[in-house]
Amino acid sequence: MYAVELYARVRRAVAVDEMSEREAAREFGLARETVRKMLRYAGPPGYRPQQPARRPRLDAWVGTIDV
Repeated sequence: MYAVELYARVRRAVAVDEMSEREAAREFGLARETVRKMLRYAGPPGYRPQQPARRPRLDAWVGTIDV
């Protein structure tokens, strides 16, 4: 996970300083795809679960069990 400061530096280098994505990747020591992702998001996207949490099998019977 990269720091928010690095995201800001890369975005500024490409947007304000008119550096190409390839030059930014070379200067910051990142892959070009990583630079593209940094330009896509303002900050690190963080953790996102791939699937919703599984419900227990007894979930349908919780009302009956708790009575």
